[in-house]
Amino acid sequence: MVGTAEFRYVEGGITAAAGFKASGLNTGIKKSKKDLALLFSEVPCAAAGVFTTNRVKAAPVLLTQAKLAAGRAQAVVVNSGNANACTGPRGLDDARAMARMTAEALGIPEELVLVASTGVIGVPLPLDKLAAGIPQAAARLRHDGNRDAAEAILTTDTTLKEAAVSFTLGGRQVTVGGMAKGSGMIHPNMATMLAFLTTDAVIAPAVLRRALHAATDVSFNMISVDGDTSTNDMAVILANGLAGNAPVTTLAAAAPFLAALEEVCVALAKAIARDGEGATRLIEVRVKGAPTVGDARLAARAVAASNLVKAAVFGRDANWGRILCAAGYSGAAFDPARCDIFLGDLPVARDGTGVPFDEERARHLLAQDPVLITLDMKAGAAEATAWGCDLTCDYVRINASYRS
Repeated sequence: MVGTAEFRYVEGGITAAAGFKASGLNTGIKKSKKDLALLFSEVPCAAAGVFTTNRVKAAPVLLTQAKLAAGRAQAVVVNSGNANACTGPRGLDDARAMARMTAEALGIPEELVLVASTGVIGVPLPLDKLAAGIPQAAARLRHDGNRDAAEAILTTDTTLKEAAVSFTLGGRQVTVGGMAKGSGMIHPNMATMLAFLTTDAVIAPAVLRRALHAATDVSFNMISVDGDTSTNDMAVILANGLAGNAPVTTLAAAAPFLAALEEVCVALAKAIARDGEGATRLIEVRVKGAPTVGDARLAARAVAASNLVKAAVFGRDANWGRILCAAGYSGAAFDPARCDIFLGDLPVARDGTGVPFDEERARHLLAQDPVLITLDMKAGAAEATAWGCDLTCDYVRINASYRS
């Protein structure tokens, strides 16, 4: 991550930045919970996105990806409960219809409306419900509508996921805020996960795009819940420029902005991992002493994603061999005979070999939230952190009856 900027956490999530409004309501896609969110900027925005690496991409992903080639947007409409994935030509037509209906309700050009969906795959979108709900969502837009929107994008999530920070950039106060959803089908790269980010910074679209990619690399691409990469993943950012700061036109000048964006993205990513389906604890895997950042990231992600490591954490079993094993198949370059492994501050292996340790203390450390795992390769100065969660019996129960 880049150096820490002077920023402070603020309330408001996706609408904390100036000029943004949001709403959320139930349209009938779900039985009673909110299932339609709308995000709107008072003025057109610079915009950028990153998307699922799954070859099977949902219709809204394809549509939004194409729209963002122009680097502009003003609104995002999101439904939950139906992924609009694997729905053929009708799916793309329905995604376009969502954009068109939203544009008409807001009085803005259709090309400035982005679309996202999450939920059950392979079921046609109930467009009649959305046709009735979208005008209502537009009428309910509020500067404090962040929580309604954050609730409306959830599926099996158990908590809202919001974050926002303010800081000084170019002599003005600037805010970055966001909301996310994700509980299952979470795995790098672009682990179903949706994230929507807003800022009132004045920033060039090309710089915004690079900043989003950099922030995603240390946040959403460093989490895993179950090893499944969704068809619908996306992270989108809108920058409306209402803060009035000196324009940011280079990545070097964007350093304070990037630090704040990374802070928000990491907070949201950790919230997703912590809320993994059936999870009881967040797992934080720190790899240090790696020859390159790439090696550190590979190893950290592999350990965080290992079902055997996750199951051991759930059972509070200090089976450190599973940690080294996962790093070994990650593709990272390192010498296993030099590695040290720690659970919290407790050393359980030195130079690739187990050392005597207090089993009860290890069980205690594995019961903490978060559970901290450190792997020191002692081969360089690079480091990386990844996040996951324990694997519990409830994960199987939830996913054995997802459609019901």
